Amino acid sequence: MLLGGNEKMKIYVAHSKNIDFEKDLYKPMKESDICKNNEVFFPHDEIGKNVKTKDIIKNADLVIAEISENAVGLGIELGWADCFNTTILCIYKKGAKFSQSIKFITENFIEYENKEDMISKIQNFIKGKE
Repeated sequence: MLLGGNEKMKIYVAHSKNIDFEKDLYKPMKESDICKNNEVFFPHDEIGKNVKTKDIIKNADLVIAEISENAVGLGIELGWADCFNTTILCIYKKGAKFSQSIKFITENFIEYENKEDMISKIQNFIKGKE
């Protein structure tokens, strides 16, 4: 989805619960322009509890999926995003092995080496969507 002017992109962050998502994903994103310039929904934040994530994904402009660890819930969320024609960006740590079936729902993949690299590459992807 292309946005014009000062519109904020609605972003849903999907991930496995088996990673340290607070430290390795949420914190770096919250401290970056990604959260300052967009509406970002973190499903395991206090605000995300007891919310139907399917509805959030349906209304999102972008789903950022950390796919370094496979997870059934993550796969379900990516399936919803695909059905709703929501843009999906998959990010993964260098060397991580992820399910190759994800390539059937998106062509947008970013390999990153560290948190700073991850944030920089996500920001560049978002800038290309504006």
